Amino acid sequence: MAAAEPSIWRNGAFVRVWSASSISYFGSFVTRTALPLAAILVLGAGPLEVSALRSLELVAWLIVGLVAGVWVDRLRRRPIMIWADLGRAVVLGSIPVAAVAGVLGLPQLLVVAFLAAIMTPFFDSASTAYLPTIIDRQRLLAANSALSASNSVAEFTGFSVSGFLIQLFSAPIAIAIDAISFLISGLLLATIRRPEPPHPAVADREPILREIRTGLRVVLGSPILRALAAAHSANHLLWGIFSTTYFLYAIRELGLGPAAIGLIAGLGGAGSFAGAAVASRVARRLGIGRSLVVGMAGFILANALIPLAPAGAVVVAVTLLVVQQLFGDAAGTIYGVVETSLTQSIVDARVLGRVNASVETFTTITALAGALLGGVLAEAFGLRATLAVGVLLGGLSVAFLWFSPVRSLRTTPPQLATHVMTPEEGPLTE
Repeated sequence: MAAAEPSIWRNGAFVRVWSASSISYFGSFVTRTALPLAAILVLGAGPLEVSALRSLELVAWLIVGLVAGVWVDRLRRRPIMIWADLGRAVVLGSIPVAAVAGVLGLPQLLVVAFLAAIMTPFFDSASTAYLPTIIDRQRLLAANSALSASNSVAEFTGFSVSGFLIQLFSAPIAIAIDAISFLISGLLLATIRRPEPPHPAVADREPILREIRTGLRVVLGSPILRALAAAHSANHLLWGIFSTTYFLYAIRELGLGPAAIGLIAGLGGAGSFAGAAVASRVARRLGIGRSLVVGMAGFILANALIPLAPAGAVVVAVTLLVVQQLFGDAAGTIYGVVETSLTQSIVDARVLGRVNASVETFTTITALAGALLGGVLAEAFGLRATLAVGVLLGGLSVAFLWFSPVRSLRTTPPQLATHVMTPEEGPLTE
C-alpha cells in the first residue's frame, strides 16, 4: 500500500493517471455521440442497426471480461492500460481514414466497435485495480472524486464540441479526436515510473477458470458486493435500452440536430462535476449506504423525464432533457464515486481485478439484454414507450440497494472481502 501523502495532487503518479483519464475521456465522449450518429446520419441506420452496433460492443465485453480480470491480477496493471489505449487509438483511427477515402460502411463501424470494446475491459479492470497501488486507501474517495470531476468536465466539453464537429465536419472525422486522445493517454501513462507491487509468480498461478471462479465467489459470497452488482446490473438495463433509442428519439421524435444533442448531453458534465464535488460530503453526512440509495434513486427519477419530453414543443422537451442531464448525472456520479471507493476499499488487492471484471460482466449481460430489447421494442411499440420501459426496469436497482445490508452502512466496513472463503485458497488474507 502506498504511503499516505498530504495531498493527492502531490502524488506524481496519480496526477499522470488523472491527466491521461481526463484526455481520453474527452475523446471518448466525442465518439459516444459520433459513432451512433455516423451510423444514423451517414449510413441511414435504424433502431435495429443501432442496436446491433451497441450489442456488438457488449458481446465483446462478455467474451473477454472475466479473462481480463484474471490477467489484470496476474500482471502489472500500467502496461495493460498503455497497450489498451494504443490499440483503441489504432482501430478508431481507421474510421476517419475510411471516411476520407470514401469507403466507410456499416460493417466497418461494427468491426471497430467490437475491437475497441475487446480492449476496454482490460483497461477498465486494470485502471480500477491500479489506483489503490498508487493512492493510500484512506484517500481513495478523494482520488475517485477528483477523477470523476475531471471526467465531468471532459463530458461537458466532449459532448458539446462533438455536436458542432459532427455538424461541421461529419461524425467520422470527429472520431479522429478520440483516436488522438487515446494515443496521448497511453504516452502519459508510459511516463509513470513508480513500481507496482510484485505480481504472482508464474508457478503460483492457478488455472484461468479457477481464478475466474474465485472472483465470482468473492462477489456472490458477500451480501454487500452482491447487492451492488445487482443494482448496477439493473441500472444497466436502463442504460442498454437508452443506448439504442436515445439518439433516434432525440432526432426523429423531438426534432433535434447533432449540435443541440451534443450541447444537452454536455450539460450532464456540469451535473457530474457537481456530483463529484459533493460526493465525499454526501457520504459523510448520509453515510455510505444512504448516499448510494439516494444517488441511484435520483438518477432513475431524472431519467424518467426523457420519455415525458413532448414532440412538437421543442422548448419544453429541451428543458426536460437538460434537467435530466443536470440532476441525473449529478446523482449518478455521487453513486459511482461512493460505490467505486467502497469496492476498492473492502476487496483484497489480490482479487480486485477479478472482482471488477465479475461485476462488469454481470452489468454487461444486462446492458446487452437492454440493447437488444430496446431495438425490438422500438420497432414494435415506438421509441417513447421503449424509453419508459427502460426507466421502469432501471428502478429495480433502488430496490436491490434498499432491501440489502448496503442501506445500513454508515462507514466502510473493514476488510469485507476477508470474510469470503474459497475452497482452494481459504480466507483472502495474509
